[in-house]
Amino acid sequence: MESNRIEYKKELTDSLEKEVVAFLNYRDGGVIFIGIDDKGTAVGVDKSDQVQLIIKDRIKNNIQPSAMGLFDVILETKEDKKLIRIIVAGGMEKPYYLRKYGMTEKGCFIRIGSSSEPMSQDMIDSLYSRRIRNTIGKMESTRHNLTFEQLKIYYETRDLHLNASFMKNLELLTPEGKPNYAAYLLADENGVSVQVAKYADTTRVDLVENIDFGRCSLIRAYKNVMDRMNVENTIYTRIGVPLREERPMIHPIALREAVVNAIVHNDYSNGSIPKFEFFSDRLEITSAGGLPYGLEMEDFFAGHTAPRNKEIMRIFRDLEIVEHLGSGIPRILEAYGQECFQISRNFMRVVFPYAQPLPKEDDLPKIVGKTGEQVKEQVKEQVKEQVKVLVLKLEREMSVAEIMTSLELKGRRNFIQNYLQPALESGFIEMTQPSSPKSPTQKYRLTAKGKALLGKGGDHI
Repeated sequence: MESNRIEYKKELTDSLEKEVVAFLNYRDGGVIFIGIDDKGTAVGVDKSDQVQLIIKDRIKNNIQPSAMGLFDVILETKEDKKLIRIIVAGGMEKPYYLRKYGMTEKGCFIRIGSSSEPMSQDMIDSLYSRRIRNTIGKMESTRHNLTFEQLKIYYETRDLHLNASFMKNLELLTPEGKPNYAAYLLADENGVSVQVAKYADTTRVDLVENIDFGRCSLIRAYKNVMDRMNVENTIYTRIGVPLREERPMIHPIALREAVVNAIVHNDYSNGSIPKFEFFSDRLEITSAGGLPYGLEMEDFFAGHTAPRNKEIMRIFRDLEIVEHLGSGIPRILEAYGQECFQISRNFMRVVFPYAQPLPKEDDLPKIVGKTGEQVKEQVKEQVKEQVKVLVLKLEREMSVAEIMTSLELKGRRNFIQNYLQPALESGFIEMTQPSSPKSPTQKYRLTAKGKALLGKGGDHI
């Protein structure tokens, strides 16, 4: 169903740019589907690869200010039909407008309900007066003799080649044609520090190590930081009965997404840099700037995005370091929940507590002399008990965080693997949004089987 953030189009029409402009000017951005009719039925797109290129070209050339780095065009399949999904982020340089009509009521649109409506001149003037001008795309680089050999190599590894006009094409020039601060950050050499620190305990008193991975292309800095993260991220291993077990100290996907977000969305305009700090019990990743302009907390946790540095975002996507807009935060939430975020007006911090090592074989309950089947039965009994506990606590529709609070559990991965998933697989609980299992607003409720279990006192799993 169409909504304030979703637009369906049976086919590509002349109104595409109007819809994109409306979402760019809307706080939360939105998604446009090509190949779905007004009733939500998939009808497909002929020559989808060609249409995808046409869409990118039209958005790039027909909208001002530049929307590059603020949209993704993705090919998908639904019911064996090829569809095109266009993800549009809320931009920071509002009002956006159709190039041929300029900043007028005929050129400016905004999303209202499920339609794109023209802006009044008063609204246009108000947005323009609040437009963010101090972006790294408009700030002039402190150096003009920049080189980009590292960036060219990274592009070539993706079979992409930067021609003589690459600085203009990648928006690395100010409106006056001089290298901007985004270019400075991506150049082979710069003065921007990106540090990874390690402390002896839980405080910042005893600094054990501090390495600077910056002063080079931001792409290279990211890769160097990730290499260090992977070295520090201990993988706990236990070889026992019946299988080998592994547990990373920090969830690797969430770790990667947090590093990318810190580097891409950091507010570099005032000289601030992202920080990566290992303590004895946790990793803290801190970036400057808080939430991007116009984005509220609930929008952020719902996966909506408003890239602070669209030039950097565009290049990270070109190099497939970022999968697509809005993909990072949901992955972190899936592993650690909202409680890992500390957000203020001036900074954003992600705190990853370390997982505990797997218990040694000597610490496990003794199973000497038991057959494989007896071991399996012992494991099943433990699963039954955990499912029973969850069912007894699920009094209403509840989110993961609410259930964990009720059970007084802190380890999200442990809860999902040992409580939630077995309860789902056993049919005692169900999702409220089964078609969107990873939705940030997902909740869980008892099934008829679960309610029957309660009626039997929880003894018949």
